[in-house]
Amino acid sequence: MFEELKKSIDKGLDYAFMTTDKLTKAAKDMAKENNLTKEEAKKLFDHLVKKSEETKKTLEVNFQELVKTTLHKMNIPTKEEIKKLEDRIKKLEATKKPVMKAKPKVIKK
Repeated sequence: MFEELKKSIDKGLDYAFMTTDKLTKAAKDMAKENNLTKEEAKKLFDHLVKKSEETKKTLEVNFQELVKTTLHKMNIPTKEEIKKLEDRIKKLEATKKPVMKAKPKVIKK
């Protein structure tokens, strides 16, 4: 029972990362194995594609959050923080008054 469950989970994860071509083949194979009609096979394929896309999106969001958290723990500034500092520097440079240099006096003898 436990081994069957593990196989089902592994197969589900495999489907999440399959290309459309591989999902099509998998749906056809499952349809044959389970004697599905063409309509049922189409529904199965659509379901596999939908679940695959949902899983990819979920993993992407989770991975981005993990990276963000890790960078925060490492005290590495984000792109947004760097951009804010760059904008602040530009603003300060724009408001800075130019320094007037005195011209050296020429002493005539």
